[in-house]
Amino acid sequence: MKELALKYGCNPNQKPSRIYMDDDRDLPIEVLSGRPGYINFLDAFNGWQLVRELKAATGLPAATSFKHVSPAGAAVGLPLDETLRKIYWVDDMGELSPLACAYARARGADRMSSFGDFIALSDVCDKDTAMLIKREVSDGVIAPGYTEEALEILKQKKKGAYNIIQIDPSYQPAPIERKQVSAEDGTRIRSTADVAEKSLMKIYLKDGYVKAQALEVTHGKGTDA
Repeated sequence: MKELALKYGCNPNQKPSRIYMDDDRDLPIEVLSGRPGYINFLDAFNGWQLVRELKAATGLPAATSFKHVSPAGAAVGLPLDETLRKIYWVDDMGELSPLACAYARARGADRMSSFGDFIALSDVCDKDTAMLIKREVSDGVIAPGYTEEALEILKQKKKGAYNIIQIDPSYQPAPIERKQVSAEDGTRIRSTADVAEKSLMKIYLKDGYVKAQALEVTHGKGTDA
């Protein structure tokens, strides 16, 4: 798929809007349910960047809760004891998968800020995680895949309008980031470093359209041009 029409841009007045790649490649994402907007994709791509790096650094499943392009919480899938189950409001759910534990921790880090969040998962979404997501108020989820059970559960949210995005885990963004604000065009080159690299997709508005481009971000010293 070369491009995707969005619900709208930053607000309902910004229509039509779409997301596509600068180099005319296929998008590395597929929308399985719902119709995400511009802010949804900002949250989704930034969240995916974070959980991807957490998984690479720790080897553990990771989850994050994003709201308005800011992380409300992020965590890895460590087990929950009885006290933590009560703190994170999952003491009625029995044993949870590592991925579900990760989201319970991420969501529970700041439940007020996480209300209506966009979720990012480092691993294929399983039934436990889907059941937890189903009972929380959120705008959508991005993950490298979904089990059949999980997808069926998630599609029941918002009467079938819940945003479910699948991203290609093998996607490698380009090393140069470009941002266009109004008529100005800026280029930033990020240097590589000795810490796990980050990746995300950049999207911006131009002439009523949302444009997507690969973005590579790494730790260490960077050069701005």
